[in-house]
Amino acid sequence: MMDMIKQFEAVPAAYPDAPAGLSAEAAALDADMIWARIENYTAHRWTEREVVWTLLGSGGDEWHPRLTPVVSRVAHFWGDQWEALTLLDGPLGICLPFDGTYRITAQVGGGDVPAPVLEAFRRLAEYLADETDRAGTSDYSVN
Repeated sequence: MMDMIKQFEAVPAAYPDAPAGLSAEAAALDADMIWARIENYTAHRWTEREVVWTLLGSGGDEWHPRLTPVVSRVAHFWGDQWEALTLLDGPLGICLPFDGTYRITAQVGGGDVPAPVLEAFRRLAEYLADETDRAGTSDYSVN
């Protein structure tokens, strides 16, 4: 059985640019804050950052990283100290050769932001910039 003990994801050096076509109010918002909120709901990262996963696994387990794309990775196994280890890819993920605690440090992120995600950014930015002060409310209705 595989357990992920913890995941640490660094803040990227820069997020993608905000899409064009935002209102002046929406363009004035902090784009990094909006990207961070979008990434909170997605597994794909469009800008590179370091991620460290600590896993507890059994020999023969295969683990699939929760974030993509994984650009590069290094692995360590805990004996009396962290020891470097080469992990092979299997059909369902990264193969763990024996029982124990693993630390995988990866560079994650890259690629072009797809149009639906840019549209999600635009909609969220326009919603947060709405001057009727509805942003952040838990319930709103219009008659």
